[in-house]
Amino acid sequence: MNDWEIGLPEALERAASALPGAADVIRPANGDPGQLARGLGAADARSVLAWLLEHEPRAGEELALAWAEDPDTADPVLDLAPEQLPKPARKALRRVLHHLRSRGVAVPEVPPAATVATLAPLHEGIDEARVTALDPHGVRIAYLATDRAGGGVRLFELALDEARGVLEFEVFEAGRSRARRFLREAAQRETWPAVPAPSESVRALIARAAAHQAADRSAPRHFAEWRTRLSDAPEGTRTPGALAREALGAGAADPALVSGWVRDGVLGPWPPPFARVQALVDRLDELAKGLVIVSAAARREQVDRAVDDALDEIYAGEERGRIADLFEETAYVWWQTGREAEARQAVAAAAEFRTRAPRENPVARAMIERLLSPALARARAESEAQAPAGGAR
Repeated sequence: MNDWEIGLPEALERAASALPGAADVIRPANGDPGQLARGLGAADARSVLAWLLEHEPRAGEELALAWAEDPDTADPVLDLAPEQLPKPARKALRRVLHHLRSRGVAVPEVPPAATVATLAPLHEGIDEARVTALDPHGVRIAYLATDRAGGGVRLFELALDEARGVLEFEVFEAGRSRARRFLREAAQRETWPAVPAPSESVRALIARAAAHQAADRSAPRHFAEWRTRLSDAPEGTRTPGALAREALGAGAADPALVSGWVRDGVLGPWPPPFARVQALVDRLDELAKGLVIVSAAARREQVDRAVDDALDEIYAGEERGRIADLFEETAYVWWQTGREAEARQAVAAAAEFRTRAPRENPVARAMIERLLSPALARARAESEAQAPAGGAR
């Protein structure tokens, strides 16, 4: 359903996320068509090929040609009926079948289409989703496109914040081709591209955000009307971030690298509730206004100690889990946009946040230092201005 020119291994990884029943065979095959065919049963092989032809036609055609070259793996190709696939997939499969006929392979003939008007087949339906990366506040946009009773598509746009819930909500109606064009263009934006994600995973994401709706901020008007439909995911459905964690695994973390991303504004700081940082802000103000003159080095040590002492309180309990989730959601977007090495580091940073004490985690410190950079600058700068030349005696 998109026109991205990605390779077969990457397309198969997306198929694994969309077809969890076949994922345990798809991923170990590492993009090898022969190994994949040998591991899949007949029904799963047809499902994987049909999914690729529909969602990644170029990669689907590549897999179909590879399978068709070997009589032992050609059956899933020959068993698919072009008329049962959407138009781009139908064209790709017909090219493969034409190639086989030109080599003398017997290919089942497609019966002529009846000239009787019928309802659109169920496979023409649309149930697609996209998600953007997170902004510095931890907000992201999610899109869901679903069939509308009576024809056309409903396109939902939501601004989600896992600390404050659903912040914005819009619903539009459009034709299927227009809705798909909108989703394709959203995926191709230079800034904040909206990457494809399994619709059930995005529903799980919406459900998680809605469960954290802030008491002092009501959900947007009309969201309650659609909440059940938009957040109805089977129990245990993985969010996009959880899919990234599972696919990319636990690699070695490089806290210095991730801390640098935080300081440079590449990700974070995803502020915690202000109540969690109020005590630290007050302490930094006290240090900035301190009447006792000490050397700049001594004051910097006081400031650093104040930050260290506050980290465990700021990132206590659920807050550590929330930040870890946001690192994984960032990893999903990076993974889907070809930044796999960076995505693995984001997954590793998430694991560090869950298992490492905040005061011992350089990334936690970098996030707070970026968040409170004005207060920290005041505390450090005023102490240096007050200190006499040569330091305190």
